[in-house]
Amino acid sequence: MTGIIVLAAGSSSRLGQPKQQLLYKGQTLLQHSLQAALASGGSPVMVVLGANAEAILSKIEETETIVLHNPHWEEGMASSIRVGISKLLEVAPESTSALFLLCDQPFVSADLLNQMIQQKEETQKGIVACAYQNTLGAPVLFDQHFFPRLQQLKGQEGAKKLLGQFPAEVSPVPFPAGAVDIDTLADYASLKAGEVQ
Repeated sequence: MTGIIVLAAGSSSRLGQPKQQLLYKGQTLLQHSLQAALASGGSPVMVVLGANAEAILSKIEETETIVLHNPHWEEGMASSIRVGISKLLEVAPESTSALFLLCDQPFVSADLLNQMIQQKEETQKGIVACAYQNTLGAPVLFDQHFFPRLQQLKGQEGAKKLLGQFPAEVSPVPFPAGAVDIDTLADYASLKAGEVQ
């Protein structure tokens, strides 16, 4: 069983407003991520909130989503990863892997997530990561034997650190649209204008 953890605790400081609540095609970016997760074969689906949690929570209508609050979100992404893995082990100790999503990649789909879950089964690799723009990154799936290492991440370290440490364990999934993420108002303007597909 693969648990899905949506990391959405950041303050969107470069954007100047919560990116989780930006609208795209009638839904917030966070709703897009949750919808993809809930429509996939992964379970349970969890979302880690931090900055602006109360305002964001009001937009989450999915009763199947486990909402977590990260009180240490200012430390960086590592703290949200730790919160997510700890809760996954608590509510679904039988989980064999965890798939991490960000809330600012608007083109993530249930099909992509299912492809990643299937690729792990087929390759038996410990990590399945998306490949775009000559890099590997989110969404990224980790086998359970990486859970202790994920819980040891600190500060601004994301799970990408482990991709560099264990290259032989990584199976890439092509996802060119993964290069589109929303960090600035210019990124958002390009998305809405349809300049990025």
